[in-house]
Amino acid sequence: MAGLRQRQKLDRDRRIVEAAARLFREFGYEGVKIETIAEQAQVSVGTIYNYYESKGDVLVAVVSLEVNEVIAAGEGVLAAPPADAAQGVNALFGIYLRHSLHYLNKEMWRAAMSMSTLHPQSPLGRHYSGLDESLCRQVCLLLAKLKARGSIGAWVDVNLAGRILFNTMNMMFIDFVKDDAAGMEAVVDAVGGQTALIVSLLAAREAPVVSGLVSGPRAGPWPVMPS
Repeated sequence: MAGLRQRQKLDRDRRIVEAAARLFREFGYEGVKIETIAEQAQVSVGTIYNYYESKGDVLVAVVSLEVNEVIAAGEGVLAAPPADAAQGVNALFGIYLRHSLHYLNKEMWRAAMSMSTLHPQSPLGRHYSGLDESLCRQVCLLLAKLKARGSIGAWVDVNLAGRILFNTMNMMFIDFVKDDAAGMEAVVDAVGGQTALIVSLLAAREAPVVSGLVSGPRAGPWPVMPS
């Protein structure tokens, strides 16, 4: 019986999030009321508030759905990374970027980013930041595999280098989201070019003379990857 109740709860949650994603895409985040989401999801308004404190939390749940699917897809790259390190990182980033508009559109991303920036210490803001950290950790895990295989230098701090790569990609994604005219393949190509440049430095057998990738404070709250 407990298992049935849990499945019913998960089903209601999924219906809420998917209904919200459809409505936000069609009418814009500001143009959608909680009552409309409840009607589309075939639940009561009270049920939505049992799951989420606000409409903003529902939007971040849509972002979470997007990111969780992206991370799951990225596991395929980690399972069998390409021999070329830049190709491996760009395969991962290609998944991140191309899947980013599956449930959300640019207006929805802007709303989510705005709320997380305005209220960084709120549950919503911390959840949004946590999603970014999960993606960043996956990049670090990929670099750790590439390092173990010899595709990047043994001197590379994979946690710091992974954060640099992720932040570079993420800032270009933010610019893409801010520009309604920007096309997906253009940003994928632009990210690919910058990634290739950074990874070419990481692939050096010895550390460059000027480098922030060898030592310094560890980045991120996750455990340090093995060297």
